[in-house]
Amino acid sequence: MKQHHEKLSVSLMLIFLCLGSLMITALWIIVDNSHVVPSGPPSPKEIPLWPSDLCKGCRKLIEDVRGRYSKTWKKQEDNYRNLSSQLRSQVQGFDKAIITQANTPLGSNVEYARQSQKTFRVTANIFSTFIKENPFPKKIFDTCAVVGNSGILINSSCGERIDSAQFVIRCNLPSLGKEYEKHVGTKTDIVTANPSILLNEHGSLMGSRLPLVVRLHSYGESIMVLSPFSYPGSTAMCLRAVYSIRDSGSPIQPVFFNPDYFRSLRDFWRSRGITRGLLSTGLQMVNIALELCANVDVYGFWPFSIHPIDLHPLKNHYFDDKKATWIVHFMPDEFDLLLRLHSQGVLRLHLGNCGPGTN
Repeated sequence: MKQHHEKLSVSLMLIFLCLGSLMITALWIIVDNSHVVPSGPPSPKEIPLWPSDLCKGCRKLIEDVRGRYSKTWKKQEDNYRNLSSQLRSQVQGFDKAIITQANTPLGSNVEYARQSQKTFRVTANIFSTFIKENPFPKKIFDTCAVVGNSGILINSSCGERIDSAQFVIRCNLPSLGKEYEKHVGTKTDIVTANPSILLNEHGSLMGSRLPLVVRLHSYGESIMVLSPFSYPGSTAMCLRAVYSIRDSGSPIQPVFFNPDYFRSLRDFWRSRGITRGLLSTGLQMVNIALELCANVDVYGFWPFSIHPIDLHPLKNHYFDDKKATWIVHFMPDEFDLLLRLHSQGVLRLHLGNCGPGTN
């Protein structure tokens, strides 16, 4: 097995170098095939032609990923319950993921997630922006969808399936216009907004805040999760976002990520081999969903620039082609984790289209 992992890691280095913008050093796919039921090989008409300019080693790697993924998925209840129970007892996302007036009292000190040596003292002003109680419903949802923003969602026809979930989580203020509705849906119960979005796309909200308020209309009465305690510079930006929402009368409900939850979740997965980079917001929301939901479907988390099934080039996001930098987050390792959880029947990862009879 060790030799197999070493050979696969070498192949991964070749594909990442050839994909240009993907500066990746290694990725290994570890799949327990005992948790899936073979569905049989695809018919010759369903197999796309391999690109003539495909880089050396890429075909073998993609065939390996496709071969492991193209099994009939079946939920493994014991595996799901085991992980969900561990998350509830060791990480406690249900109670700690969001800052509330109950778990972060007036006068307490909050350590920043990315600079724990720096703290912020909770004043009366910022305490008033904390939600009073846990925003998550007491019940466990039957079906939840966590939607990333990968270009793999383009022409996926997954919108109807996403919107059919009882609870839908979206990441980083994605575009939900009519041109995307068929493929990503519109239903939103939680949407996240990283500080980088407020900084790079809204000028830290130092000027007009109307563009942000207009942008939030797409998400209706959903919960918007901000990260004011990611690093010291994010605090004032996120507070300006909250004030903009309040002043405009927007129905969206702003809440704050708790850096204590981030650290607990980081330690949980580090002890299980996820050691490179900081955990992305998307992966944090998948873990929250595993505590809140009996059945978790994950869409739009493919991080590479070639489609694993159809083999065509992909944009970084379904709504733009801003290049991935992966300076903070190491997305290949996170994808590896999601694929392993899919193989173990803990959650269902969608890499193909959502037409009738497809995954």
